[in-house]
Amino acid sequence: MQSEDGTCLVLVSAKPELVLTARASSPLLLMRAAYHLGNRHVALEIADNYLRFSPDSVLQGMLEKMGLEVTEEIVPFQPEMGAYGHNH
Repeated sequence: MQSEDGTCLVLVSAKPELVLTARASSPLLLMRAAYHLGNRHVALEIADNYLRFSPDSVLQGMLEKMGLEVTEEIVPFQPEMGAYGHNH
């Protein structure tokens, strides 16, 4: 982001935090997981090969039962803003 007068440039980056990262054996399985997490209004970071969300043992168990690999990581978390640009 740049100041209005152009003299200052600020870089804003997400702070690393504890998250769960889910990976699937197929794109269809990853899409199914995203559907189920979205249906629960979970703040979700979506990439082409993973889904990332705040730690929740119930959601972790659900995804593991679906066949996804879920691991804990400490990384920057940048969830989607949502269709209307706000969080619930």
